[in-house]
Amino acid sequence: MRTILKDIKESLAVLSIPEKAAFFPKFFKTGKGEYGEGDLFLGVKVPDQRAVAKEFYAKISLEELGELLCSPYHEHRLTALLMLISKFEKTKDLAIKEEIINFYLKHLDYVNNWDLVDTSCYKILGRYAFENQKENLLRDLAASEKMWYKRVAVVGTMYYVKKGYFELTKELVTQNLYHSHDLMHKANGWLLREMGNKNEAELISYLNQYYKEMPRTCLRYAIEKLDEDLRQDYLKGRI
Repeated sequence: MRTILKDIKESLAVLSIPEKAAFFPKFFKTGKGEYGEGDLFLGVKVPDQRAVAKEFYAKISLEELGELLCSPYHEHRLTALLMLISKFEKTKDLAIKEEIINFYLKHLDYVNNWDLVDTSCYKILGRYAFENQKENLLRDLAASEKMWYKRVAVVGTMYYVKKGYFELTKELVTQNLYHSHDLMHKANGWLLREMGNKNEAELISYLNQYYKEMPRTCLRYAIEKLDEDLRQDYLKGRI
């Protein structure tokens, strides 16, 4: 009997690249990557997954999406999130949006690598929080003991940054500025850099207050788009 999940998995399998599928586990097992331990890979390219998501998102239920999101295969989980984003963006019904938010939070333990977090959280959680004044949703995640939850919260504020609002981003970055994991340093630096792209004065004001205390990775990401002389001044502590 045909099922939508079987159709989706077969669509992804057809696009599989054996050489990449063999490469990914070796690459991430050596610690050079940033994916979850035990993740399996088909080797599908993101544009291919987007095509599959576009074809199936309107047909698949949240229950079926949950099964796909719990898969050990990274491509299954990413495709599930791409479909969830489409469902969220296409509906204007607040009740359906809240159902999607609850689904996302319920399955948050499966959104456990940078690719899944950065693809989905600001387009779902960040947008919902911004449009419905639910900043405490992101604050609660930022206060969690789980590093991935913290990253979801910080990256979720990207939606605020894109709209020109920076206070929540600065608050959550500062709260997690001294986290021990390099992935948090990258997320913090990335959000600060994007804030600078929107308003360089906001970034410079924040850097002048905190840059001497910043982990090196965070600082390098944050200053990446600044003029070379100014970058060197921050790197060498001359401000």
